[in-house]
Amino acid sequence: MNITSVLTLFGGLCMFLYGMGLMGDGLKDGSSGTLKRIMEKVTDSHVKAFLLGLFVTALIQSSNATILITAGLVAANILTVRQSLGIIVGANVGTTVTGQIIRLIDLDAGGAAGFLELFKPSTLAPVALIAGTLVIKAMKKKSGKALGEVLMGFGILFTGMVTMTGSVNSLADTGIFDPMFSVLDKSPVLGFLIGTVMSLVLQSASATVGILQAFSASGGLTFRSIYSVLAGIFLGVTIVTGILCSIGAKADQKRIGIINILFNIAKIIITIIGVQLLYRFGFLNNVWDKPINSGVIANTNTIANLVSAIIMLPFLTVFEKLAYRVVKGDVEPRNKYADKLDALNPAFYSTPALALDSCHKLLTTMFDVSRQNIEMALGLQRKYDEEIFEKVNEEEGNVDIMSDHLSNYLARFAGEDLSETDTATLNQYFKDVVEFERLSDLALDIAEEAKEVHEEGVPYPESIHKEIGILHELIGEVLDNAGEAFKNASVDAAKRIEPLEEVVDNLVNSMKENALTHLSDRELTIVGGTAYAHVLGYMERISDMCSNIGLATVSRFNPIEDHEYEENLLAGHDERFNREYEAAREQYFGRYNESIKNHFPAQAENK
Repeated sequence: MNITSVLTLFGGLCMFLYGMGLMGDGLKDGSSGTLKRIMEKVTDSHVKAFLLGLFVTALIQSSNATILITAGLVAANILTVRQSLGIIVGANVGTTVTGQIIRLIDLDAGGAAGFLELFKPSTLAPVALIAGTLVIKAMKKKSGKALGEVLMGFGILFTGMVTMTGSVNSLADTGIFDPMFSVLDKSPVLGFLIGTVMSLVLQSASATVGILQAFSASGGLTFRSIYSVLAGIFLGVTIVTGILCSIGAKADQKRIGIINILFNIAKIIITIIGVQLLYRFGFLNNVWDKPINSGVIANTNTIANLVSAIIMLPFLTVFEKLAYRVVKGDVEPRNKYADKLDALNPAFYSTPALALDSCHKLLTTMFDVSRQNIEMALGLQRKYDEEIFEKVNEEEGNVDIMSDHLSNYLARFAGEDLSETDTATLNQYFKDVVEFERLSDLALDIAEEAKEVHEEGVPYPESIHKEIGILHELIGEVLDNAGEAFKNASVDAAKRIEPLEEVVDNLVNSMKENALTHLSDRELTIVGGTAYAHVLGYMERISDMCSNIGLATVSRFNPIEDHEYEENLLAGHDERFNREYEAAREQYFGRYNESIKNHFPAQAENK
């Protein structure tokens, strides 16, 4: 046995597996957000869902990934279990596309000439590697790098296949494979076990079938020996998917894994019985005991999956009912934002775009709830309502729950292999989750001050309400820009926050000074004056939190600009800031001074 050929075989195998992984990761990174939006719109038609599952899996080259994404969407109540049935079946068929691509190695073995020369793996591999390198070097955007990774993965995959088939041919001449192939011919059960173990270890049906296709180059594989191996592959990859679907611990997510297992068990039975019947009736005599190539393996895999899908599509609801019998429903009480919380699914970790999209949606909900709480809390200053106070208190608790879930999810997600762009987004979300929770905390603080003033029976005079109203409007403008900065990733909106935040600081200082006049005129009691000062302080801190939200957005897209921006503001060198600050100060201080003039004419004249 030639040790060099053995090393070359395993080296080719490593390149093949790495290339397949790189190509799949590039496809997922470049398209997962779009795929998720498409999958969310799937209809109740099993046929349409089947085609969707087939298309998605053919695109991202992984039935595991497609089924896990589906399980995550079901757990988040974006899809129902019934809507997912066709997707699961389509994913199983879609994974056979990889084998149809790999069968191009037959062109190398057959000595293709002319136009077909272009499609030989020995030609495609270097072309894909060159193109991938150029794309990665030339394009800065994430989508461009993803395309480059796909091309590089494609090139490495075919380089590995060419290397493997070459070493298999060399080893075949030594007769090393003859005993193994002879045993496979005589023992379908052993072939089934080998297929199961290989797919369990590799966690990929496509990769396992690809290795089988590479070994077909030895000329020792027959149809008799490979059909049971394929059946074993169906089982092995199903076990892997079932385990992964159970990680999320949601009942519907586990049901997706059970349905996939049931489908593949039925597929194994159909394949084995179908092959035996075709052989008995003489339809397989031309290939049964004769050497086969990678094309026959690819076609057998595709036909087995496609025929099984066609047979079982009408009976998918039976699998659904069985899954509900096996996995009982969740019994824990549901939080009103449970759907958003469920979307933080560990199944999305392998597809960062989906994980970050789920985080963005929950953060958006956190901000909106906190913003609504602030509005309700400020409304309580003029007219106290115990029901509204309790609602603010309840929603503050919900924001805390969302914050805890997000913080834990982000912390675990940070351990994944993320791109530079995804890491920057993750860092922004770490900052924002803290600020959004603080906004809700401040809303409750403001509501508690209103409750104390109400219980003490010392309401604010109308003049105070007018002053709070002016500051409330200014704070609302700050919050609007903070929301736009986060939701739309708008650096422009983020930069509109700082001048407004400075005006808030100035206005709060003037209002605190003027509070002494209200106290001296006995419009405010000591209790009311203390509460009023606290409310002003909380409103100023809301503005500060919004400033942090804006800076987190700026930092995400340009960390250097973030530092320069802050330094320029402190030095007064930012013309835009100065212009917008003066405009906002004139607007809000003009209204505030007019209010003071009307209420304290003597004080206004002294100023």
